[in-house]
Amino acid sequence: MTAFSHRQSEILNIARASGRVIVEDLARRFEVSAQTIRKDLNDLCEHRALTRIHGGAIIASGVENLAYEARRFVAADEKKAIGVAAAAQIPNGCSLFINIGTTTEEVAGALTSHENLLVITNNLNVAMQLYRHPRIEVIVAGGTVRRADGAVIGSSANHLISQFKVDYGVIGASAIDEEGALLDFDYREVQAAQAIIANARSVMLVADSTKLRRSAPVRIGHISQIRTFVTDATLPVSLQQVCQAHGVRVIQASVESANGREELDFDPPADES
Repeated sequence: MTAFSHRQSEILNIARASGRVIVEDLARRFEVSAQTIRKDLNDLCEHRALTRIHGGAIIASGVENLAYEARRFVAADEKKAIGVAAAAQIPNGCSLFINIGTTTEEVAGALTSHENLLVITNNLNVAMQLYRHPRIEVIVAGGTVRRADGAVIGSSANHLISQFKVDYGVIGASAIDEEGALLDFDYREVQAAQAIIANARSVMLVADSTKLRRSAPVRIGHISQIRTFVTDATLPVSLQQVCQAHGVRVIQASVESANGREELDFDPPADES
């Protein structure tokens, strides 16, 4: 077992509790220089306990996901921008699935001014955001509710999803590798995502760029099954090439833009059908 210093162990505990740590905050907390904290973070990253992000680090886990409340703080501004950009791609008067996840919840929050939507979800947080709006009809999948995050999981939820054929499916992923594999941690959650992919005419993946630096053990599917990918940063060249090869439209959401204006990374090949 790796032996970390007392301060490094404390940093790791803070990261596990809050989802991420910031260099300046840690320097003040421990009354040391920012350079000392960066060295601590580098040591933790070398042992794959953390993954560096701009100005700090997040938990790097390939087996177990962060707690739900902690995930909400990771890339929060980026997720909100992604939600706005994704909602802008969804027209009024359509039907859609919205899956489990903190980023998909941001999409739901940005849909509240839409009209005549039918939303089927296995995410109680999404249902609570949308059910009050008179021009949005919400159907909640039945089944076991996961206390940790309000997700409805299991065969009953998957069966309900399979009874619909909708215009759009909005899904997230815990990790995306450079070959385009979409990955997650809970096989039951993955089964729901797979049902959504199978029963939506157009699938939209919403995932911030931290997901490109993580791993997870359960395969959801492949980026080729996605029509639109909304993220917050330019993709690695290898993943860009995979998206181009399969005609996936990539939208880069602008955090700075007040209205969440999206920017297209590149256009997919022309539809020859």
